[in-house]
Amino acid sequence: GGPTAMANSALDAQKQFWLQRGYAILDINYRGSSGYGRRYRHRLNQNWGVIDVEDVIAGALHCINQGWVDERRIFVRGNSSGGYTVLRALAGNQGASVQLLGGASHYGISDLLRLNQQTHKFESHYLHWLVGDPDTQRSRYIERSPIYQADQFNAPVIFFQGGLDPVVPAMQTYGLFQKLKRRGAGKTIDYLAFADERHGFKKANNRARVLKREVDFYHRISHG
Repeated sequence: GGPTAMANSALDAQKQFWLQRGYAILDINYRGSSGYGRRYRHRLNQNWGVIDVEDVIAGALHCINQGWVDERRIFVRGNSSGGYTVLRALAGNQGASVQLLGGASHYGISDLLRLNQQTHKFESHYLHWLVGDPDTQRSRYIERSPIYQADQFNAPVIFFQGGLDPVVPAMQTYGLFQKLKRRGAGKTIDYLAFADERHGFKKANNRARVLKREVDFYHRISHG
């Protein structure tokens, strides 16, 4: 998340949920993450949506080469900016060294231009640093926005969204979901929204529903 947050090895109940069900987890501090110095974090400058995806694929390939995972059953999941990385990875995975079986976008960003228009003043120029000036680099914003890349998705995806989300409006996520459905994806696309949630799910029963739905989704696409 962040997208310059930092993954760590602290006890995480959600990670335990997945581990107890036989999943291996790679929590990636891609180039741009905090905790490795200014130079490392600044690698993300103008490169968001590119090098984070490259590092996800490189990390998955390393796990395959080490024999830690089944290369036929690799999923990518993330929330907010992490959800954006998920969507970028799934939309640009053709010809990649690792073929992702599917993924989950938890209130992930799909439209960078709209995000730039709606970002609060405190972070009003953050996207200028991450992507570029939208006035002079508009084509880059479009090229890196999953909402414009529906025809490039070649793997199943499940969306989770809050109806009151002020950062990633529900209609943005629902719009991408509908685009993918119109392509005939059918059962390989899923969507779960909560009318009473914002950017991040706070209610315990909703969070439980998310985990169950996500597990069921992975099980369905990995077992045909």
